[in-house]
Formats: sequence, structure tokens, C-alpha cells
Amino acid sequence: MKTQRFKLRTIIIFLVITVVIISLLVTDLLVSRTINDNIMSEQEEQGLTVARIAARADAVVRGLIEDDPSIVQAYTTEIQEASEVMFVVVMDMDGIRYSHPDPELIGKPFQGDDETKALAGQEYSSISQGTLSASLRSFTPVYNEVDQQIGAVAVGISLENVESTLQKSHRNIILGSLVGIFVGIIGAYVIANYIRKILYGLEPSTIAKTFEERNTMLQSVHEGIIAVDRNAKITLINESGQSLFKKAGLEPNPVGMDVQAYLPATGLKRVLETGRAELDAELHINGATFLVNRVPLMVDQTIIGAISTFRDKTELNALAEQLTGVKLYSEALRAQSHEMMNKWHVILGLMRTESYEELKEYILQVVNLRYERTEKLTKNIKDPVLVGFLIGKLSYAKEKNVQLSIECLTEIPSPITEETNHHLITIIGNLIDNAIEALEDKTEKNIVVSLFYENRWLKINVTDSGTGIKQSQFRFLFNKGYSTKGSDRGYGLHLVKSVVDHLEGTIAIESFAGNGTEFIISIPYETEVDETL
Repeated sequence: MKTQRFKLRTIIIFLVITVVIISLLVTDLLVSRTINDNIMSEQEEQGLTVARIAARADAVVRGLIEDDPSIVQAYTTEIQEASEVMFVVVMDMDGIRYSHPDPELIGKPFQGDDETKALAGQEYSSISQGTLSASLRSFTPVYNEVDQQIGAVAVGISLENVESTLQKSHRNIILGSLVGIFVGIIGAYVIANYIRKILYGLEPSTIAKTFEERNTMLQSVHEGIIAVDRNAKITLINESGQSLFKKAGLEPNPVGMDVQAYLPATGLKRVLETGRAELDAELHINGATFLVNRVPLMVDQTIIGAISTFRDKTELNALAEQLTGVKLYSEALRAQSHEMMNKWHVILGLMRTESYEELKEYILQVVNLRYERTEKLTKNIKDPVLVGFLIGKLSYAKEKNVQLSIECLTEIPSPITEETNHHLITIIGNLIDNAIEALEDKTEKNIVVSLFYENRWLKINVTDSGTGIKQSQFRFLFNKGYSTKGSDRGYGLHLVKSVVDHLEGTIAIESFAGNGTEFIISIPYETEVDETL
């Protein structure tokens, strides 16, 4: 990604200032031209107005009729001073002046060569140079009582005065433009800081890089992710989410749709309304089950949307079962190792005391006990993994001073899949562990595990001589996290129930306070023998 040479704030300030300056310059040119035209029109109209007043004055008409310039001069001097014009000149039809600011020029021809049309009866304005400086001249004809033209009036306005008025107006425009530029600079700075605040001080290049990283991260995670805005419109769904929704029979790309219309059970609408996160919830879609987390998206204590992550619960169950099986395997091996270590200590002690007869009898006893126990399980249970696991549990129970008996009422064939082994280890292992814990405070510690196979169903009974289960605890027994033993517990029976439900089996409990507990489980059990039939 290319490095950004200038900061966003600098770019915005420069751009705004440039736009303001160009706009004001263009405005200045257009306004100046318009004002210049308006001022010229006003001055021209002023000159024509004074000329019309003079042309209709009795003194002017009478002076021209009587050929008496003194009458005209007296009047034009007065009106010239009153209107603050440069000159008011009255001439006869021959162009001879009857008035002038310079009395010595009275009686002489009008100069400028722009009076011809006025003597022809026209009213107009022009710019010309006469005996005085260049001026804006306004002409109007003079008529007698019978509407016969007897002369013309010329009113002059100094171009210097006009230029002065234009310059004054232009200065005001320039001053206004400078004020506009100054305000534009301040506005640009404020806008730039506001945008920078909205973007949390991040530059566009950083935002783009963050967006690319976020998008790559969202698409790379295995969990499905779906996000909605404050109006519950779907704004994002990653590739894993699209794949999972497609697997559940939904439209794979619902971006832009209302989440309630797309998936009413998603719960995101509720999270937007309450602002509370919902963790480890289950979502059922067309027979597929997902484990879902929903959290609101907050910015400055305001909910701007919500996001949900979800994953196929089948995968999670398989992973949990594998982890549980590994844990149980390791515990079984540890128990057997501990048991054998104790026996080796006894053997070592008998050797050091040279009690060879007792040593011989003890070794035979250990060998026969392990042989009988192993032989019995191996004979009735055809799966070596399950046999090894149960032998480990026997050692673990003995370590805990618990009498564990394993009874096979029928021969138990090997399962057709390895996954079934994991299910069995999860069910039996957790039930035995729970039973051992239930016997901690009991004097008589007995557990009986019985297995019975018939017609592709395996029945598992686990009975203990513990304190039993209270009636009030039955409704919470399989809830995740529920335990009477303290925090961070209560997952064993929940996992057992989840596996049984997954296998579409049944689970029953018979328990009375003080009289022990019996778990009765039946699950479908496909074996290699069934497959050959």
C-alpha cells in the first residue's frame, strides 16, 4: 500500500481553502462586472434625469426662445450645484452654448461631436472629451409649447467620479472576499478536525489497511459471523457463515435484508433492543443446530448494531467428545501407573526384607488378579480400546478406595465406527466419575456398571451406593454448569445428555435420597457383526 504523503486534515483544509478562494474570485469578477454596469447605469440615469428637468424648465425654454443666455446660465448654475454634476450645458439648434461652467465659452459651439443626435430629437448618453475632462454625457432635446424642438441639454458627469465610485465598490467586494476566505479557512479547520474526530484520528491509509486486515480476518475464521446495523439490516456475513447458512437451506448471501425476515430466530433483534449479550445459546435452523454468541456493538455507549458468531454444534460435540476421551484415557493411564507404582514399592520392600515366600505369593496374587480382571473384560468386550479404558477406570476406582464392578450381561461386539467408541467413553467415563464423587463421604463405596447388547441397542446401567439425588435437583441435573460441588463444574452430565440426545437414545434416573442412584441409558449400537448380516 502506498504511503500517504499528506495528512487527511491537511488535504481537507487545502481543498476547502482552494474551493473558497476560486469561488470568491469568480464571484468577485462577476459581481464587480455587474456592479460596474449598475453604477454606470445609475450615473447615466442620473444625468438623464437632470437633463430632463433642465429641458422642461421655463427659464431654459424662455432663454432659448428669447435668445437670452443669461436666463439659462443662471438656472443651469443653480441646478448644476444642486445635482453635483460636472456641467449642465444648454445649446440651440445650431449647437451654440447658452450655458457653461466657464461663462467665457457661452456663445461658442458645443464640443465633443456627440450632440448631433440630440439636436435631431433623440435622448441618449455617451462618453466624450470636451473643453473639460472626459465625462459621461446625457443628452435630451428641448421643445417649446407647440412641441417644436428649439435646442438640447447636455449634462456631464465626471468619469473620475464614476471611477472613484467603482473603486470604492470594488474595495468593498475585496474586503468581503477576504472575510469570506478567512471564514473559509476557519471552517476548513473545524471540518477537518470534526472529520478527524469521527475517524478517531486515523488516516485514510490506516483505515484502508485496517479494513483489509479485518476483512481478511473475518473471512479466515472458521466460525460463521453475521452483523446487523441499528435498524436490524444485515451488513456483513463471512464466507463460513454463508457456507453454514447454505448447509441449513437458507439464502447464502443475505446482505441488505432485514434479519427478522431472513432468520427470525437469530435473536439479534432482541440484542439490539436489550443491549445484553447472549452467550453459548443454541439456534435450530431446518434441522441443523448451531452454537451461537450474540453481542451488541457499542460506540460511545450507543448501540450501533449487533454481531453474532455461530458454529455447527455437531463439530463442537465431536471435538468435545474427543477431548473428553483423551482426558479419560490419560486419567486411566495415570491411575494404572500409580497402582503399579504402589505394587512395585511392596515388591521392593519384600525383597529388602528377604521375605521371598511372601514376595512369591504377592506376585502371584497380583498377576492372577490382573489376569482375571483383564481376561474377564477381554472375553466379554470385543473392542480393545474400551477394554483398556475400563481397566484404567478399575485402577482409578481402586485408588479412590471404591469397589467398581463391571458386568457384561451379554457379549459386547466391537462398534462399527471409532466415533461410537468416543461416545461410549464419554458416557461411561463421566457416569463413573460422578458416581465416585458421590461416594466421597460414604463408608460403603460400591459402583456397578452393567452392559447389555441386543438388537442393535446397547443398554448401560451405572449404579452407586451414594447419597442419592434430591427431588428438587432433577430439573437442573443436566444443565450445563449446574453442580453442588462448587464452581467450574457441572459439565459431565450435560455432556452425557448431549451425546445421548445426539445418538437419539434414552436416559433415565432412579434415585432416592440416601439410597444411591442408578442411571439407565440406551443407545443405538451398530456393530461389525450387524454389518455382515
